[in-house]
Amino acid sequence: MKKHYCFVILFMICSTFSYAQKVGLVLSGGGAKGLAHIGVIRVLEENNIPIDYVTGTSIGAIVGALYASGYSPDEMEALFKSDAFYFWSTGKIQEEYRYFFKKQELDPGWIELNMKKKDDKLKLLLPTNLIPQEQMDFAFMELLAATNAICGYNFDQLMVPFRCVAADVYNNEPVILKSGDLGAAIRASMTVPLYFKAIEIDGKLMFDGGIFNNFPKDVMKDEFKPDIIIGHKVVDGSRSPETDDVMEQITNMVMRPTDYTIDAGEGILLETKFENVGLLDFDKIDFTKNAGEETAEGRIDSIKSIISRRVTPEEVNRERRAFNNRKPKLIFQNIQVEGVTDPTQRRYIIQSIKHKVNTFTLDEFKKEYFKLVADEQIKSMRPIAYYNTETGYFDVHLKVEPQSKLKVNVGGNVSTKPINMGFFGVDYRVFRDRAYSLSSNIYFGRFYSSFKFGGRIDFPFQLPFYVAGYSTLNRWDYYSSSSELFFEDVRPPFIIRNEFNFRFEAGFPLAVHKKLSTGLSYSNSRDEYYQLKVFNKNDVPDYTDFNALAMYLSFESNSLNNKQFATEGTHKSLTLKYISGKEENVPGSTSNLVGNNSANHSYYVLKGYYNKYYNIGKAFTLGILVEGVYSDKKPFSNYTATVLSAPVFTPTPHSKSLFIEEFRANKYVAGGLKAIVHLKNQLQFRVDGYGFVPVRTILRDGNQNAVYNGETFTDLNLQVMAALVYQTGSVPVSLMVNYYDKSETKFYVSLNIGYVLFNKRGF
Repeated sequence: MKKHYCFVILFMICSTFSYAQKVGLVLSGGGAKGLAHIGVIRVLEENNIPIDYVTGTSIGAIVGALYASGYSPDEMEALFKSDAFYFWSTGKIQEEYRYFFKKQELDPGWIELNMKKKDDKLKLLLPTNLIPQEQMDFAFMELLAATNAICGYNFDQLMVPFRCVAADVYNNEPVILKSGDLGAAIRASMTVPLYFKAIEIDGKLMFDGGIFNNFPKDVMKDEFKPDIIIGHKVVDGSRSPETDDVMEQITNMVMRPTDYTIDAGEGILLETKFENVGLLDFDKIDFTKNAGEETAEGRIDSIKSIISRRVTPEEVNRERRAFNNRKPKLIFQNIQVEGVTDPTQRRYIIQSIKHKVNTFTLDEFKKEYFKLVADEQIKSMRPIAYYNTETGYFDVHLKVEPQSKLKVNVGGNVSTKPINMGFFGVDYRVFRDRAYSLSSNIYFGRFYSSFKFGGRIDFPFQLPFYVAGYSTLNRWDYYSSSSELFFEDVRPPFIIRNEFNFRFEAGFPLAVHKKLSTGLSYSNSRDEYYQLKVFNKNDVPDYTDFNALAMYLSFESNSLNNKQFATEGTHKSLTLKYISGKEENVPGSTSNLVGNNSANHSYYVLKGYYNKYYNIGKAFTLGILVEGVYSDKKPFSNYTATVLSAPVFTPTPHSKSLFIEEFRANKYVAGGLKAIVHLKNQLQFRVDGYGFVPVRTILRDGNQNAVYNGETFTDLNLQVMAALVYQTGSVPVSLMVNYYDKSETKFYVSLNIGYVLFNKRGF
């Protein structure tokens, strides 16, 4: 009889488990609004509501996949609040991975356009995405490679079975992703057109699944057949876009209508509505997550009424720990390269990452990966990690897209001042077992014009190095740049500087941000100037020619985030130059000198530079800049020639466009502070204040000769810049007010779109 009762009890237990309610969670797309999904999941867990299956689209796919992979709500929240997420969601490279050694010489380019030969014609390749994908692709590999290893690339074997939806671009149909690389699956599901680059899976280009199905309730029913469905919707219906909101217009065009309803017999729909949360407003996570929690808590009684089964948080955490404990550590051994056919190109990429070691860690891989991302020869690179059960290590498959050989760079500076200049550059790039780059550019404008041609060769040895050579023709016309919008000198000084130089240099990295370089250059320069500030149009200027050879040795470290108006990072350098040349002077009609004269000059210049930014909270940054120069250079034939050839302190963009005697000296110390207030997204207000102290001031005597002040450190000259700056992503827009402690005009107001950057001089 006891055996009979035991059998009945066992049968009842088995029947209970066999027919226990299975609960499916459906998460909609919606960009940053989808962070509310985390709040919903947290409330469900805290109230013992089971989650047996998950389906999602776009941000719903990301949150759902992380949860299915063993990430708790707290861990997901910490991830989305982390600096790492900020960088991979914006495509920006964090400071520790900005590989300075691969950086080309700075230029004022706004946009890079690649060109490709097809059918014997050159085809212009327009940008396909606003946000670079390399950060994101590496992040998904880092987050989910170990999960792939233990689930065997089968999404049914995750901690919670999972599905997501992507859009097949070619066949114009939705694709349900249920196996393969989990990182690639969610990367496909959230790839919003134009924001992110399409990803290829099984030979098909994939975009955001929201194009066809932004709420995969039907996928949940067909794939898992749960007893109850809990759906969470975070998107509003489509609305009429504004005329200047291109992305909203495109979203409306590509997104198909989606059915968000859940019938009463199927389950329950939770809906969280937002007003001012944009597609990429991930910094509002606290607001969106809390809103999701409020939504779930407001409906928790209704949820409990239709779901009788309970799973305690302790049971979920125990299952999560058991799942996560099976994940292998990310240690890599072999590298395979796809997308390049030339074996020398594969060898270049593999050597750049692995060098000669047998295995390498995630941190080691990450450093070398971002070095390659910075390489001019690589257009895109997606890492996929496959677990090798025989070796116990991961093998890396790199899907590489080489950069097109021809690149066009367009930019310059548009200003309310006469410092407008256009810029056009062309690069031709090839790589085999080493990387070759030929480059040429031209600047054209009233103030500055230039032409440069040269090339660089990179050698990817265990200690990489490069050699480069450039020939440059420069011209500065300070007469054209002197008139102002609100202030105008009675007679501005007239100075024209022409220079031709040829530079040869070599360098190698000392660390991620550091490099050591050395070089040799020849320069032929001519300065044309008047000795007086009041002259007639019939006056003849002085001419000073200086033909010289220069050698230098330089240590430089640079991790700044922007090439102009930086807000984070450090830039420091120490450079020693030795210059030897011959000066020839032809006096003009405003000179007191009679007859031509010449002199030989040999001197050294030691320059130190330090520029660092400290983030003090999210809204304020403090910067410090210190610069010092020491030289044994003797005076040139006259005062103006001496000042023109002296080192100059130009810490702001506008100061680079003026000839100011008060900020030139052969020996000086200078520095200042920068206060930056981050107003919104890429908008900043900054105030820079600097002081310049020459060791000995260069003075003009009665015969227009240059003499040094007998006393040291007697003069202090100030300059201040107040600017409102908006970083558009490709070009800064700035409204600047500049003050200079000098004679005549002191205040300058300008509106600029672009960069004030020049080609290098010979010395």
